[in-house]
Parts: sequence; C-alpha cells; structure tokens
Amino acid sequence: MGDVSGGGVAGLAGLRQRLGYLEARSRVLAENVANADTPRFRPADIAAPALRQGGAVALAATNPRHIGAGRSTGDTASVKRFETRPNGNAVNLEDEMLRISQTQIEHQMLSGLYQRSLGLLKTAIGKRG
Repeated sequence: MGDVSGGGVAGLAGLRQRLGYLEARSRVLAENVANADTPRFRPADIAAPALRQGGAVALAATNPRHIGAGRSTGDTASVKRFETRPNGNAVNLEDEMLRISQTQIEHQMLSGLYQRSLGLLKTAIGKRG
C-alpha cells in the first residue's frame, strides 16, 4: 500500500501517464520551433494516448451533434494542416507557440494535482504530519 509507483492507484497512474505524454509532446513541439527555418522541415506532433477502460474519464456526448461526438480523443490530434513556405518548411510559429502554451498549462495543472494527490495519500497512510 505504501508504493504508489505501480498501477495500484489508478488515478495517480493515469495522471503519471498523461504527464509523460505532455513531456514528450513538449520535446517534439520544441524541435518544431527549433527547425522553423530548416528547408523542407515538416512539423510533428504526438497524438494523445487513447483513454483506456476504467483508467481515465471520457466526456459523454448526450447529443450526436456535440463536438467530438462519436470520435475518440486522439482523432482530432491527427488532423494536420501545412502552410508550406517557398523553402518547403511547413512550421507555423504561431500554431506551435499556441500548442506549447496549451501543453504547458495542462502540465502545470496536472503536476499540481499529482502532488496534492500524493500528499493526501501520504497523509492517509500516516507518513506526513
């Protein structure tokens, strides 16, 4: 019960998985920005991991006309649009900076939630005063 690094605590494991995805995505987006002037460079992105049964909570669509109804969360991440410059580079710095900001905000929020959850768990088992 004292080991929270395993899959025994599903909520913490889900948070840890999402944080890992966000860290990997930050590296890929930083590479895109670093190659903004590289000829024929195509930006990359990492699709969000699929929500597994019982792990994370998925949004419910109560009407088929809702945005994203009938789609998994990873579907929208696979849509790519490229505005290629004359040198063949397709990096749009405004889009990349927006993605970086969104990723950073989500990472900060989830890391705070993860730390609070660990603190509550430690308090519950008596390891914290």
